[in-house]
Amino acid sequence: MCNILGIFGLMEEEKVVLVDLRDQQLGTMGKMEAHEKAVLHRAFSIFILNSNQELLLQQRAFGKYHSPGLWTNTCCSHQREGESNLEAGNRRMMEEMGLTVPLQELFTFIYKASFDNGLTEHELDHVMVGFSDEDPKINIDEVESFKWMSLEALKKDLVKNPNDYTVWFAIIFDRFSQYINNKMKV
Repeated sequence: MCNILGIFGLMEEEKVVLVDLRDQQLGTMGKMEAHEKAVLHRAFSIFILNSNQELLLQQRAFGKYHSPGLWTNTCCSHQREGESNLEAGNRRMMEEMGLTVPLQELFTFIYKASFDNGLTEHELDHVMVGFSDEDPKINIDEVESFKWMSLEALKKDLVKNPNDYTVWFAIIFDRFSQYINNKMKV
């Protein structure tokens, strides 16, 4: 007899990895429940730069459960239980942007932001960087659009149009750009 659930592709809800302030795993929880309860969980944000020192930005799909249509870093999501940060980053880069790019971990930070829909992001975010001149092949279920933008132009636009960007991107962009500027001076 056929498995009806398998035929229709119904899947178990994605789980996030709950962590303490030192990034030690405490357990797992359904993604929506974690966002409803504002529980600290592991996440990652990826920044892809090209040879012109432009950052690949994505515009979040309008169907996203929060921050729809806003511009943000190249890719962001959550690690699965047992998955390393780099494995998670590579998986989601392929799923969202259709890219395979070697990634390097830079730093972590914690943020908490509430949204109009009652959900709250409370994440220990692992920030990663990669370098590529390839344009993405976006997954339209995840990404509305993309563009390459210089760090200087982006810095000015974040001040001029802050509501066009996700909360977490505004928080980490300065730290990311300082890191890149320092690295480029070496």
